[in-house]
Amino acid sequence: MDVTKTQQIAGKNYAVILALTAALLFGLNAPFSKLFLERLPPMLMVSLLYLGAGIGILALNLMTRAAGQEKAEAKITKKELPWTIFMILLDIAAPFFLMLGLLTATANTASLLFNFEMVATSVIALVFFKEAVGKRMWMAIGIITLASIILSLDWTDISAIAFSMGSVFVLLACCCWGLENNCTRNMSEKDPAQIVILKGFGSGLGAALIFLFFERAELTNFSIYYVLGALILGFISYGLSIFLYVKAQRHLGAARTSTYYAAAPFMGVIVSFIIFGTTLDISFWLAAVLMVAGTYLAVRENHDHAHVHEELVHEHLHGHDDGHHSHKENNSNHDERENVHSHEHTHKTEQHSHSHNPDIHHRHSH
Repeated sequence: MDVTKTQQIAGKNYAVILALTAALLFGLNAPFSKLFLERLPPMLMVSLLYLGAGIGILALNLMTRAAGQEKAEAKITKKELPWTIFMILLDIAAPFFLMLGLLTATANTASLLFNFEMVATSVIALVFFKEAVGKRMWMAIGIITLASIILSLDWTDISAIAFSMGSVFVLLACCCWGLENNCTRNMSEKDPAQIVILKGFGSGLGAALIFLFFERAELTNFSIYYVLGALILGFISYGLSIFLYVKAQRHLGAARTSTYYAAAPFMGVIVSFIIFGTTLDISFWLAAVLMVAGTYLAVRENHDHAHVHEELVHEHLHGHDDGHHSHKENNSNHDERENVHSHEHTHKTEQHSHSHNPDIHHRHSH
């Protein structure tokens, strides 16, 4: 096995670990949010989670910079401004639609429909961004979606599941998040910390405005401890999770990253079991088996064909030993510790064949 192929396999496995870790951290959101929602209105909770992400990652970034350990990442430029604005607006619209949906849809229905986000992300990636999704990956998406549905259902009261206008709003929320995932994918070569900070403050302040207009009257039992708890939860389950999610998207693309991220509900159940002693019934174990099977199919996917790299000029963190960056040096932001750097560089037109994912260098048409 040549060095380049070994690095590609290692890069994919690393990205899968990042995506699953992101899912684990996001899985903390549901069990702990239940505690905070006892004293905080839903839209204020959304605002605090996003603001916690932005504040936490900003503080972490400043400490890293002060210690001289900042990564040599490419910064967001005016070129990415439209994607940034669209990403923030979608992150505000999605929870707003979700709140509207929850006014009439049952919790069971909303939880079930929420799994549509992964499907929406994959379909949008395929149709609008021409991301290749093969048969094995569609099977993985289907199996993991089924596992999420089984995990979401209240098997003691199936009759509670019903479709209404509330369901339509929940589906709209999923579509917004699916489109937002693809916007983030188009920025994934940039500094993940910068993306999280912009997303956190932009979406957090937007959600805060919605709260002030629509839900302010619901804040009747204010507690500073609950607010601080929500901010900390936002840093962990949103900030760190989104940070790892963006890094995973560089290597896996939108559809595949969302497939692994769909493990979040499963992770949430495990966390609830460990912390709150929640019972693990037969539906959990069935979902667990399906989740493992779906993840196995996704990991074992081998997308290999002759493809053409059109000439491309971009900037991102990279090294010169991965088979795609053999260009000569120019002015760069260098990280001596990891022998990687960031600078604008040109990829010449090239045709070759190897196994690959729809990463930032393989977004060609099929």
